[in-house]
Amino acid sequence: MEQGHYLTPEGLVNLENRLLDLKEVRRAEIAERLRLAMEEGGDLSENAEYEDAKNEQAFIEGEILRLEEIIANAQIIEGGGKSDIVVVGSRVTVQEKGSKDTEQYMLVGSAEANPGAGKISIESPMGRALMGLKVGGKATVKAPDGNIVFTVKKIE
Repeated sequence: MEQGHYLTPEGLVNLENRLLDLKEVRRAEIAERLRLAMEEGGDLSENAEYEDAKNEQAFIEGEILRLEEIIANAQIIEGGGKSDIVVVGSRVTVQEKGSKDTEQYMLVGSAEANPGAGKISIESPMGRALMGLKVGGKATVKAPDGNIVFTVKKIE
């Protein structure tokens, strides 16, 4: 089922580059591995290298289809727009209850999410909790150790 995928312009370029690499580089590498494995002769069903290459080929083809679907249904989000509430593309500065430190996140679609880089999915518990809040609003996120409360300090 096709659905829209929220991507920043940078995220779209990254996915397009990954797709290009899979199609032009990785496919050729796998084809060469398969060719070499077949040249070895013998029963292909007992050839571990051939089986491994076939499995990797299937994974790459699946990833190509997944990326093509995301790109075809991409909804580009522009960050930095002025908004009083948290929306897709917002950069949000939050402070955890009981902490003096703040953290900044950009809310993006799931295809672009990368928590280590500060990009969280709007479908994640944190992303869902932040959506629609204003500065001063509180987001409660369920965590394994209990609920964590964040206060929105800034929206960009």
